[in-house]
Amino acid sequence: MIASPRGTLAGQEGGHCVVEVAGVGYLVQVSAHTAQSLPKPGEPVFLHTHQVVREDANMLFGFAGLDERQMFELLITVSGVGPKVAIAALSGLKPAMLARAIRDENIAALVGIPGVGRKTAERLIVELRDKLEVVTAAAGIGKAAAGPAPERSKGVLPRSERFDDAVAALVKLGYSGPQAQDTIRRVAEGEESLSLEDLVRRALARLGKAAVTR
Repeated sequence: MIASPRGTLAGQEGGHCVVEVAGVGYLVQVSAHTAQSLPKPGEPVFLHTHQVVREDANMLFGFAGLDERQMFELLITVSGVGPKVAIAALSGLKPAMLARAIRDENIAALVGIPGVGRKTAERLIVELRDKLEVVTAAAGIGKAAAGPAPERSKGVLPRSERFDDAVAALVKLGYSGPQAQDTIRRVAEGEESLSLEDLVRRALARLGKAAVTR
């Protein structure tokens, strides 16, 4: 089992990269979030990996953080969810946000991920909701998934929940998970009092402006 190759990034294209270790190049499939964190070709790279060996394939999946690998390993335990769907889910939402969506039974956020339909979303909730509570805090998921439900005060959602719901709304409208997260983060900076509706409205305005200037 190849668990953590450390070497040189030989190349990157789409959803995979090649990590060269002692003269051997390993083809590693990665999520969109991990792909964005990779260094430039020729620079040192380290990934946490999960190897899937089948009769017709020997695949290696790589993750920038242990939290992402641990979530991947939980996802593939769900009936009907294979490595490709798990990688798609992690490309749509970061581990902590995915854990929150499952814990909160947020079907809209889950089906907004490309490749995840309603039946798959329902299976994720049913089969993983309780398992998320035992994920170690060191992986960065347990605290977000197993903590108490956020309190609502004066009709305003807590910042973390507003952020997640705003991202889910953009994903539902067709934007990618990373694009939605980055845009919401930018419009939310220094604006603690913005409502969910204002966050989404400002994000759409920002995305529209970016499209015009391209």
